[in-house]
Amino acid sequence: MSKRNIVITGGAGFIGSHVVRLFVNKYPEYNIINLDKLTYAGNLANLKDVEDKPNYKFVKMDICDFDAFYALMQEEKIDGIIHLAAESHVDRSIKDPFTFARTNVMGTLALLQAAKLYWESLPERYEGKRFYHISTDEVYGALSMNHPEGIQPPFATTASSAEHHLAYGDDFFYETTKYNPHSPYSASKASSDHFVRAYHDTYGMPTIVTNCSNNYGPYQFPEKLIPLFINNIRNRKALPVYGKGENVRDWLFVEDHARAIDVIFHNGKVAETYNIGGFNEWKNIDIIKVVIKTVDRILGRATTERDADGNMLEVYPDMDLITFVTDRLGHDARYAIDSTKLQKELGWEPSLQFEEGIEKTVRWYLDNEEWMKNVTSGDYQKYYEAMYEKK
Repeated sequence: MSKRNIVITGGAGFIGSHVVRLFVNKYPEYNIINLDKLTYAGNLANLKDVEDKPNYKFVKMDICDFDAFYALMQEEKIDGIIHLAAESHVDRSIKDPFTFARTNVMGTLALLQAAKLYWESLPERYEGKRFYHISTDEVYGALSMNHPEGIQPPFATTASSAEHHLAYGDDFFYETTKYNPHSPYSASKASSDHFVRAYHDTYGMPTIVTNCSNNYGPYQFPEKLIPLFINNIRNRKALPVYGKGENVRDWLFVEDHARAIDVIFHNGKVAETYNIGGFNEWKNIDIIKVVIKTVDRILGRATTERDADGNMLEVYPDMDLITFVTDRLGHDARYAIDSTKLQKELGWEPSLQFEEGIEKTVRWYLDNEEWMKNVTSGDYQKYYEAMYEKK
């Protein structure tokens, strides 16, 4: 395989670190540049296992800094961009929409313009180049939950739950679904998606956009649902659940998302959109109960007792930690991705079934308590200083 020089933006974040690790290990002939501003969600400790690899380089940079990124494009002769850097937490976007517009919209525009100017200056121009923009299913808005009791869906993948494979409505998000964002976060991502497509339509830039469902797995910043709740259960803290916990999301193990990004970057068609999901819908309250059961079982807190009829029942004491709180503003009812196009055209399917993925995720957080303590205390932000500034 030919040598490539690829920038992965947001590579110190949750999904980005998994993509960086995959590319660094799988493609030793590539130069992989991890570009990250190291905001609260960027953690270089996520990449300790690859930081000394000869084909890996970290650059601390704000994606909104057009001049710096343009210079980097020229210095490193960048021919591929995988753009993950984004503000992504909906609650934060409700409190501070300006930061989301700046990073997600203007940052993406800065990358696009720098890539355009550099690539157009080359004799081969856009040949062999690729700008791959990672987006979210939230740009599509919300789907109706006209089957709140759950029905058997018309499809399944390896990621689909073995015990709980239900759909909560008749419709799904397709690549052709009309955009209808409902939060400042999803509105900013929708805008960035439009800019990416506009750069293809206007200038001929070789772009690809993907929209993925909720990810879970190791190294996720613990303000997100699953790592937050694992940590709270371990420490027997309250588990705040929005509304009645009836909102539905499709869940995908993060390493399977990274594999999809790899396949699409190398084999996806220019100007196409691909949805990435697991056909694995869960109500928030149900996934929370799965996490509680898994943590209690692994920590030895689960017990058994007989009911009035003499039947043995499993008891999970931390179910009492569930605390219902006022629902989030503009909280979408249901997201559900149809990833059939990706499966049929590029042969991608998830590798990990949901139960296996949750078990692996819970064990990782319980086994990496120091990582969690460093993140929750803010000490992880000292890692860059120790590893880079003092060298």
